[in-house]
Order: sequence, then structure tokens, then C-alpha cells
Amino acid sequence: MAISGDTYKKIGRAAAGAVSVVCAIERASHATVGLTVSSFVTLSFDPPLVMFAIQHDASSYPAIVASKSFGVSLLSAAQQEVAKRFASKSDDKAAGMQFARGTVLDVPLIDGALAQIECRTNQIFISGDHAIVVGLVEAAQTFEGQPLLYFGRQFGSFAAFDA
Repeated sequence: MAISGDTYKKIGRAAAGAVSVVCAIERASHATVGLTVSSFVTLSFDPPLVMFAIQHDASSYPAIVASKSFGVSLLSAAQQEVAKRFASKSDDKAAGMQFARGTVLDVPLIDGALAQIECRTNQIFISGDHAIVVGLVEAAQTFEGQPLLYFGRQFGSFAAFDA
């Protein structure tokens, strides 16, 4: 028996998640594209793999899945506006923003994040209305601060993170 859409949405709202922004460079225009995700997780330690899910109708979907590399910035509690900006439906979410650049893959990263991760695209799985993107971690750094969390359609934070 299938569950209702409302029940499924309630399940999603009951799962707290760290808030990350995934960015890549669009091949043709060289523009930075990105989106806010709460589905980012570490997948494997050896080799170091991470993954996130991206909905097929996301404006950044074509560029992200075509990219050979991407950057993940795990946001701090002070970065709610960045999270909202990259969660919007705007086609040009990165307009006017300054990005740090990865040291190994030259991917866009967000300054002030708790972690900045440079990934080479490893695998992409299509599942339902999402793609699951797996990245091989080529470089990463962490910083101290409080994480930005998402729960019940609201942003919040937790105790300080000790890098």
C-alpha cells in the first residue's frame, strides 16, 4: 500500500539535516551554479566518497550532473541567507557572490562554511524524481563554528562544532 503525499512530506520534515550548498561550474557559460541540499552525507571512508540528491527539475540539475567536479560547503548557523538564496528558484543564484576556489579542483566554495569539500564526480544514479550524485573527495578543510540545520521547514543550529 502506497503512503499519501502528505504523510511522506511529514516524514521528510521530521528528519533534521545539516544544510549544505553544492556548486559547480557550468561548462558552456563558465557560470557558477548551485543549490541548497539537506541530503548531503558521507558515504565511504576508503575511498572517501560523499553523496547528495538533486531533483530533476532543479535549475542547476543539467550543469551539476554534467560537471566533472563540484564543491560542497557545509553551512554555519550564520549563513541562513546563503541557504535561502541557493534554495530559491532563481536561475542566477550566484550573481554578485564572491566564492573561494578549491585548491585541487578549482570548484566554487562558500567562505565562512564549517567545511569546504572538493569532489570529482564519481557516479550518478537516477532514482525516482532525483539523481543521486556520488563524489570522490579530493580535498577538504573544516572550520570551527555552529552548524546550520534544517528541521520542520525551519533553520536552526546546534552546539559548536570542534574542527
